[in-house]
Amino acid sequence: MLVALILLYVLVTGLWPLARLLAEAFGPDDSGRVMGLIRDGLESRAARRALGNTLLASGGSVLVSLVLGTFLALALGLLRLPGRVAMTFLAISPLLIPSQIMALAWIELTGASSPILAPLGLAPAPGSTNPLYSGGGIVWLMGIEHMPLVFLAVRAGLAGIPADLVEAARVGGAGTLRITTRIILPLCLPQMLAGAMLAFSAAVGNFGIPALLGIPGRFPMLTTLIYQRLNGFGPTVLGQVAVLALALILLAGAALLLRATVIARLGFPVARGRRFTAFSAGRAERALALGLWLLLGVLMILPIAALLATALVPALGMRLTLSTLTLGNFAEVAADPVIRRAFVNSLLLSLAAALISALVAVPFAWLVAVRRNPVLRRLNALADAPFVVPGTVLALAVILVFLPPLPLIGVSLYGTAAILLVAYLARFLPLVLRPVEALAQSLEPALDEAGRIAGASSPRRVLRLFAPLAAPAIMAGAVLIVMTAFNELTLSSLLWSAGTETVGVMIFALQQQGNSTAAAAVSALSLLVILTLAALVDRAARHRAPETLPWRG
Repeated sequence: MLVALILLYVLVTGLWPLARLLAEAFGPDDSGRVMGLIRDGLESRAARRALGNTLLASGGSVLVSLVLGTFLALALGLLRLPGRVAMTFLAISPLLIPSQIMALAWIELTGASSPILAPLGLAPAPGSTNPLYSGGGIVWLMGIEHMPLVFLAVRAGLAGIPADLVEAARVGGAGTLRITTRIILPLCLPQMLAGAMLAFSAAVGNFGIPALLGIPGRFPMLTTLIYQRLNGFGPTVLGQVAVLALALILLAGAALLLRATVIARLGFPVARGRRFTAFSAGRAERALALGLWLLLGVLMILPIAALLATALVPALGMRLTLSTLTLGNFAEVAADPVIRRAFVNSLLLSLAAALISALVAVPFAWLVAVRRNPVLRRLNALADAPFVVPGTVLALAVILVFLPPLPLIGVSLYGTAAILLVAYLARFLPLVLRPVEALAQSLEPALDEAGRIAGASSPRRVLRLFAPLAAPAIMAGAVLIVMTAFNELTLSSLLWSAGTETVGVMIFALQQQGNSTAAAAVSALSLLVILTLAALVDRAARHRAPETLPWRG
């Protein structure tokens, strides 16, 4: 029974919609031509331009991610510097900050009325176009947005380098720089390339940054072209946009396949032992720490400071002083019933997605790793598909399946909050399933066997034996789902309707309307929610299971 329910959950929420989307893309057009939709898509000038821009911007952003992520991982992983935990949190913060908020913060920082650069005389001339409204701006911001993927991959590579290898080089007289370039970097090369491919896959499906920068900058990409066509023509163009979604699947899939090939071909076994101790920075410790703080401050803190300053002035372009400082924008958004409803919707949807995903992930991981159920073991690899494919693709797939009335009950989920929840459940399940499964793999099988011999049923063994041991991983995964889903935009931008607005949709809509101060205020409030959640989970897991926190692992 439990296996059947989990199988039904994964199939209905994710796999069935994705299969339906592929069938739609390969289907005939209105005139009955076989694969006519694909042929029309290939002949479309707008589609070819969006495809070229997607490849260009995604490829360029990977270079930015690779340079920044590798440098920060080496600096924070190899050197004993004060404040490493705080700097690591800043380095991975783009994973916690939604792309639309990141884009809005940089827009406020680099615009002509920048509250940070304008007083210093470094802002663009009044009336000039923000330089970020371009392909280059998209490359830069997507590079920062996906830099933590490279950072975490390289840091994982560092954790696998045994102490004996490094200490042997030290005994041989090699200095820190030589050890880094001749031993550590070659060993981390597979992780660097794997992280880069993961960053490319994420960039291909990014919507928030191309939407806020590319639409006004007339730099269309596949994700924004899908949004604009659906927004302009509605469900009547589902077949056409399904072809664009197929292109996104192929690009993301090619990147992930190349990532797997890199790991298989370039990766080589390293004898794992105790991890080497970080190098001492010596007299340069303060200078290096200051340099890293400056870099992270420019990349992460200054844009958020500019966003907050914009939220605290009465109108865009006004300089923030004691006389102009106001909380009027926060009062305005707090009084708006639509924005209040968006916060409630986002909170309820994210909490529901986290709770249901955790309830599914615990028995799923137990059956796969402990009981080694053959059906679920085959399904396990497919459970990542809704998370791996771009969010725009999953949103289209969900529309295709849940727009018509459902069989038996005759009710359509389109236009309701339920369709958002279904998409969230499909996309975010791996965020809690994978850490719980990893913990299940490490458990001693004799523990479950003892429970079985004692006569405990499978549900009882899951609840009484496995769940308490997996509690830290469950909590960390569930909180990550809440933080991710609360400000989600890619899925919501295509699935929301009147009454089901979310925070991400409201930020995007306010910015599109030119109400930057209100958008900044909503963004600041949503960031406060994220930081509060991060602080709570850090306090809860710091002593019990710090390895479940990416900034402390």
